[in-house]
Amino acid sequence: MNLDRFDRQLLNLVQEDAGRTAEQLAEHVALSPSAIQRRLRRMREEGVIVRHTAIVDPQRIGRPTFFIVSLQVERERPELLTQLRKWLAAQEHVQQAFYVTGEADFVLVVSAPDTETYDALMGRLVAENPNVSKFVTNVALGVVKRGLSVPIPLLEEE
Repeated sequence: MNLDRFDRQLLNLVQEDAGRTAEQLAEHVALSPSAIQRRLRRMREEGVIVRHTAIVDPQRIGRPTFFIVSLQVERERPELLTQLRKWLAAQEHVQQAFYVTGEADFVLVVSAPDTETYDALMGRLVAENPNVSKFVTNVALGVVKRGLSVPIPLLEEE
């Protein structure tokens, strides 16, 4: 899908706050609210906008612990990687999972209410995925920055 300057502006704005109305967005983009609604609908239909979510303040819901996990697998056979990816995607405490280069094969961001919940998750991971050979856990002591926004340049790069 070709994105023009208006689409790019809208994407940056809705990534900041998806709850803005078309009228509020029109204050920042030189388009009418109805034109903004049409563009946003088109970008949802085309799969550019995948979903809208709410960002919750962890401090206000009981301060969950964040774990950054480096995961290694024994064999990188496609069917085993597919099985592991599906397993990770189905786990509610796994917030993000990246297939990476380097010493680790996957890097996970896990949010759990306590270490016991995390330990149970990792026990299930190893028991249900025998291809997992090793994992290393880092516990986040604090959050410096957290987000999912993708910076979108306003001008199409040539």
